[in-house]
Amino acid sequence: MHRRDPEPSTEKKQTKDAHKSHFYGKFVPAYKAIWPAVAAHGIAVAIRGFSFPPGIQLLEVGVGTGLSLKHYPKNISIVGVDLSEPMLKGAEERIADHDWNHISVRPMNAENLEFEDNSFDMVTSFHTVTVVSNPQKMMSEIVRVCRPGGRILMVNHFRSKRPMIAKVVDRASNFTRHLGWRTDLGSDDVFSPLSVRLDRTYKVHSMSLFTVVEATCIKPGPSSTEA
Repeated sequence: MHRRDPEPSTEKKQTKDAHKSHFYGKFVPAYKAIWPAVAAHGIAVAIRGFSFPPGIQLLEVGVGTGLSLKHYPKNISIVGVDLSEPMLKGAEERIADHDWNHISVRPMNAENLEFEDNSFDMVTSFHTVTVVSNPQKMMSEIVRVCRPGGRILMVNHFRSKRPMIAKVVDRASNFTRHLGWRTDLGSDDVFSPLSVRLDRTYKVHSMSLFTVVEATCIKPGPSSTEA
């Protein structure tokens, strides 16, 4: 199956944060060596536990080197975007090695997605919202490009709702920010202002640092806004 990817919006210009792209590019070898051991299991469990109707258009925001791609069904059309072109090179190599003609990737800023409104049936994002400069903007963009009734799947570390744990982890935030990610972002910070319904949140095991979030876009469709 091969479907044409949604066309990038002509109304939004691509903006890249060059120093971030360079930062992540420098650490691609370490990322490939270490990150799969940390994150791969949770991503696999989240994707395998989610429903993907055949033929849908799916966007993955922050696709990186394509760690998640092998877990998706092959009867859907996938576009992956990432700010780091060195990361995307790894994803492109993975796609070519497996001859996945239902997947394409392109450089793009998660805070300024170059797609028209309501372009995708589903949007996924794994461990990305805590590394962008404006998490709320990224999430707003995800909801914008997801059609009404479309689904969102995320895996990420969010600030604990237990005060004692949150206080301890917050102390690490000043250090982790220098590494490009934050530990003090709560799920309410990014989801509460949005037109989404949180359907399910869970951890793949009790000791996991990461939370899986399943949500549905409940924004009104285009026809409902017409006079």
